[in-house]
Amino acid sequence: MLNRVRSAVAHLVSSGGTPSQRPKSPDLPNATSTPPAASETPKSPPARPGSVVGLPQKTTETRASFSRPTFLQLSPGGLRRADDHAGRAVQSPPDTGRRLPWSTGYAEVINAGKSRHNEDQACCEVVYVESRRSGTGTSREPTQKQGLCFYYWGLFDGHAGGGAAEMASRLLHRHIREQLKDLVEILQDPLPPPLCLPSTPGTPGFSDPSHLVSPQSCWSPQKEVTHESLVVGAIENAFQLMDEQMARERRGHQVEGGCCALVVVYLLGKMYVANAGDSRAIIIRNGEIIPMSREFTPETERQRLQLLGFLKPELLGSEFTHLEFPRRVQPKELGQRMLYRDQNMTGWAYKKIELEDLRFPLVCGEGKKARVMATIGVTRGLGDHNLKVCSSTLPIKPFLSCFPEVRVYDLTQYEHCPDDVLVLGTDGLWDVTSDCEVAATVDKVLSAHEPNDPSRYTALAQALVLGARGIPRDRGWRLPNNKLGSGDDISVFVIPLGGPGSYS
Repeated sequence: MLNRVRSAVAHLVSSGGTPSQRPKSPDLPNATSTPPAASETPKSPPARPGSVVGLPQKTTETRASFSRPTFLQLSPGGLRRADDHAGRAVQSPPDTGRRLPWSTGYAEVINAGKSRHNEDQACCEVVYVESRRSGTGTSREPTQKQGLCFYYWGLFDGHAGGGAAEMASRLLHRHIREQLKDLVEILQDPLPPPLCLPSTPGTPGFSDPSHLVSPQSCWSPQKEVTHESLVVGAIENAFQLMDEQMARERRGHQVEGGCCALVVVYLLGKMYVANAGDSRAIIIRNGEIIPMSREFTPETERQRLQLLGFLKPELLGSEFTHLEFPRRVQPKELGQRMLYRDQNMTGWAYKKIELEDLRFPLVCGEGKKARVMATIGVTRGLGDHNLKVCSSTLPIKPFLSCFPEVRVYDLTQYEHCPDDVLVLGTDGLWDVTSDCEVAATVDKVLSAHEPNDPSRYTALAQALVLGARGIPRDRGWRLPNNKLGSGDDISVFVIPLGGPGSYS
């Protein structure tokens, strides 16, 4: 067993690749997503992933294993071109017809042969949230204290198959909607959120509080909880529920692999950017670059992974150690003092090498070659419930977190011009493009279009994808500096920060 794992790591480090079992719309302000019953888990709707609510649903798939976002409105011929690894044609929503919300720009391109199909997925929705306590009225118009609308954008970068990304693109926003149902009245009330949600007499869980001792007599004043933190919590819970649904349905619905998820929710004047994985988002505002996410990789989350391995050594079996060394420890170095670091350290120190230190490190490699247990290069995301160490029965899922990091940007605090945008991209973009290069492309493309031209954001998304893909030359895809372009799937959203009222 140890020899097989050692061979896998040796191949990984020497080749720079992964082991053979590799995991890794129109603006419609009144559109609605018909909600399921409050107690139900969101189920797969008949619409394909990425459909904009209110648009005619057009199926864009030839087989269950391959589909593209419906808002691309691809014909059968267009779908074949989108699946062509040799041509790698850039796909965007057509200029005809109604546009994505906020005149959002979108572009994507398939990989250069890394996987059979494009494993990225995208979703763009306008979602209506009805209060859980508003009854069963038929009204779908969002009115004060009765309902809320939120705008939603999502990029899902699949690995080891596209099933998880496809499922998340159809259902994650529905989980978010379910989590927000209890908050409709609270978020529209200027008072601080209540400590407990009210119960109705005669229902389970109701109790008369009149006989209870006042909390102030026993406890210090309660912590201040903001409306913003409630929305963050709703998004975090939605990610967890989405991951749990994948675990339940992974066999019956063939939810293979896993996916990174980068999601933006616009609600009541604020942008909530939730990231679990190695996709990223940045804001370009008046030429300034504002990071709205960070990558979650074995390197960036080394200490969390090591702490879990230290607390639960059974997860490592007899094959891995939670300690990190600058390089692989050799048997001849037993008894010597070597540099190391553990879960508590950001620096390095020396320790005496013992027999257990000859095991494979939990985190190995560096940069894009870094892997958890020599298998996967991302540490947060959805799915991967069946993922195991190569040639082993050790599960990797316990080390992978489904919880996103959520950052908030308050649009009401700034005056935004038409050139201020939020750029979302899967790692196919960021692997070969720096933040400064993205900002330069934003300035170049948007300055060439009139400020009131809604197609400028699609043109910008296309330029970013083309810039990362490169052109075919010398048996590969090359950038203008002759470096290799991205051979990965590339997906990009460009969201103007002026909102729906400015550029619709």
